[in-house]
Amino acid sequence: MANVSVAVLGLGRVGASIVLALRRYNERKDSPHTFEVTAADMRAGIRDDAAKVGLDRLEKDIFTAVRGKDIVVLALPYADVQDAYKAIATDLRPGTVVLDASPLKQPSLEWASRHLTAENHMVGITPILNPAYLFDGLDDTLHARADLFDKGNMLLMPGPSCIKEAIELASDFATILGSSPHFFDPVEHDSVAALTEGLPAVLALASFYMSAKSAGWSDAQRVTNPAFGRLTRHLYDTHPDDLRDLLLNNRANTVRQIDELLIVLRTLRELISAGEQDALEAALLESSDNYNLWINRRAKAKWDDAAPADDGQSVGGMLMNGLMGGFLSRRLQGGKTSK
Repeated sequence: MANVSVAVLGLGRVGASIVLALRRYNERKDSPHTFEVTAADMRAGIRDDAAKVGLDRLEKDIFTAVRGKDIVVLALPYADVQDAYKAIATDLRPGTVVLDASPLKQPSLEWASRHLTAENHMVGITPILNPAYLFDGLDDTLHARADLFDKGNMLLMPGPSCIKEAIELASDFATILGSSPHFFDPVEHDSVAALTEGLPAVLALASFYMSAKSAGWSDAQRVTNPAFGRLTRHLYDTHPDDLRDLLLNNRANTVRQIDELLIVLRTLRELISAGEQDALEAALLESSDNYNLWINRRAKAKWDDAAPADDGQSVGGMLMNGLMGGFLSRRLQGGKTSK
């Protein structure tokens, strides 16, 4: 039996859940290893919440937490990650493996290459959570759970100089947490993250900014319900600095997704404005069918790897040409319509 020392830096939902999952593993009678976990967060309120969900050995000082550890998990607020690499680099012992759970991987790989020594190894990780929590919209420490990673995947993105043993350790660590490890390309990861993480953050910001600036906000805020709360919750769960860095550190990919969204929004606006019931219903039905297909695959973690061929056409273009057709499509593209 091996004793493995771990420091988890950052005790938001993901970081605190990693601690709880490791504790669950330690409590199994057949566990071949024991994890000695130190959890650290510089925010007093977060440490208080971590204590409420059962975490102990809580540290304020991340420097103390990382010294002598076999594994260091970075689950910090995103705006703090770059400085954390600078701060902990000299405190890591040779052979320490850093598992970075930041929302973007290319910046982290660069920071690790710049600040870590050749004797330390970084693997980017992105947990794809238990489908049971897909709709809860709760991303805070008080909702940390030991089973947060069960039935999910752990995307692994090693640094270019990462040794085989460190990669194997990251894969084993993912399995211990309850996830299935999958290797992923960091460039592709950040491109996808612009759609699945960046775009929801942009929508939250735009929706609330528009609402709060509107003339009717003083009355509208009195009748807000869960639909509005779910849409804008990023502004509650995530510090503005973290959202800023999520968008700016991935700006080319994020701008591309915003451009695609604007095309679709303009098209839908025209459908609604023109009262095009058939076209709107077609969009809703197609989206509903695709949504049900996705949610069933997501719940079962079973995916069809045969992706449709990419013809180079944008999502907005496909919507206009394939779905709208005829009169409305030609009008939106500036063409003449037949009478």
